[in-house]
Amino acid sequence: MHTLTINGHSTTVPDGATVLDAARGLGIRIPTLCHREGHEPFTSCMLCVVEDRGTGRIIPSCSARAVDGMEIETDSPAVRDARKVALELLLSDHEGDCEAPCTRICPAHLNIPLMLRQIIAGAYREALVTTKETIPFPAVLGRICPAPCEKGCRRAQHDDAVPICILKRFVGDHGLSAEPYLPPCAPASGKRVAIIGAGPAGLSAAFYLQQLGHACTVFDRAGEPGGALRSAIPGERLPRAVLDGEIGIVRLLGAAFRMNTALGRDVAIDHLRSEFDAVVIAIGAIVDADTSFLKLGMAKGGIKAQVHTHETSERGVFACGDAVHANRMAVRAVAAGRATAASVGQFLSGGAVTGLHTRFDSMLGRLREGEMAQFLEGARPGPGLHVPSDRPEELGEADARAQAERCLHCDCRKPEECALRNYAGEYDAKQRRYAGAARRQVEIVRQHASVVYEPGKCIKCGLCVTITEQAREELGLTFVGRGFDVRVAAPFSEPLSRALARTADECVAACPTGALAHSGAAPRQPAA
Repeated sequence: MHTLTINGHSTTVPDGATVLDAARGLGIRIPTLCHREGHEPFTSCMLCVVEDRGTGRIIPSCSARAVDGMEIETDSPAVRDARKVALELLLSDHEGDCEAPCTRICPAHLNIPLMLRQIIAGAYREALVTTKETIPFPAVLGRICPAPCEKGCRRAQHDDAVPICILKRFVGDHGLSAEPYLPPCAPASGKRVAIIGAGPAGLSAAFYLQQLGHACTVFDRAGEPGGALRSAIPGERLPRAVLDGEIGIVRLLGAAFRMNTALGRDVAIDHLRSEFDAVVIAIGAIVDADTSFLKLGMAKGGIKAQVHTHETSERGVFACGDAVHANRMAVRAVAAGRATAASVGQFLSGGAVTGLHTRFDSMLGRLREGEMAQFLEGARPGPGLHVPSDRPEELGEADARAQAERCLHCDCRKPEECALRNYAGEYDAKQRRYAGAARRQVEIVRQHASVVYEPGKCIKCGLCVTITEQAREELGLTFVGRGFDVRVAAPFSEPLSRALARTADECVAACPTGALAHSGAAPRQPAA
């Protein structure tokens, strides 16, 4: 038996136990990528390092044996720095996107690939749920958005971009034609929020704040909600039934509306601050020369507000949309409303106001010669489709699915489960700190009925090699090559289907990145 101290806590462990075993026995978390219970330590990722205070050395806890008298620190500055370096070295050789370029460029950060896969599967309700997580008005924006997401679509490098905006409209229209989807709402918090402005930013803020359990009252000088969506866009382009239908969901969530009520004329900011627990100002572009009625700090373009939290100079008052900085895209206003709702929610809960959480996002960059073919292999061939915004009925289910099937699926197949991504965010790792002169060529191996293998995302942890060996797969996986060029593959250039005949699911579950993942693709219909 050996007695040691970890983070000031004493513990006794049997002979052969590792420092990692001892720490876990105390309930102390140490991050790992290449470790798995029941497997011999591979000691390749070096993420599990700890500090041995007795020697001053940084050691891998997964393989270092516990010794009498050890004093271990698991989260000292030196340990955190070493883990960050380990992650950045792994990321320097990581070829893949966490989020697809279309999602990254979308101001609302809609999970576009997921929405498209749900359309392919005919799961239109699920696609609506996915869409409304970031865009509360898909039928509206699907008619008026200039579609910056399509400018980031990699498919456009081959033929035509996937018509994302049209497909978003398809999903939104399906939502209007069916039983209304009401997102689940938290229990009533007892907090009240005044939202000044019933345009896209204010309505978006109300949509998401109601889901947090906060009672919203939306004020606007106009007689009907919608802001510029109603006053500046012709009904031929944006039918009023569509606009009213999606605004109606905000009402169904419980938001109250006080129309024909202008800030500074009918209601004062001081009165709202005393009556409500928080105030959101989303009054659109400020054209009045006299802004004293706002009683807020002003900047050149509008109200002075923090970029990430939307806080103004007055506590409990937030501002978003064109009231802060004029822009011509309703999708930006919708995104700002959602971000503001997150900050208001944090403020009302009494916590730190930090705004929306941004996750680590590995970026592959522009495709090199020959790489497009790797992505196209998993996508439907054929050109894009243009449907005029004033004739949405021309896009039927068959066309919608066919266009969705053109998606290259260049997002990660394990965006939530990827431990490398999660730890990179936790330790603020930088992908390009140790980047080489040139990256490896993208390869996507589709030799298995249910598994896709992307060698460029593999960190050589050895888990899949060990799993297939212990399961006595006929072939299994092995390391091929030497030095920096080593890779995991089936021996003798055999297909992945033979290597993972029995252990495919276990290997996918164990893989700490998106290198081994379930294909998750709905079967594609042959092109006409």
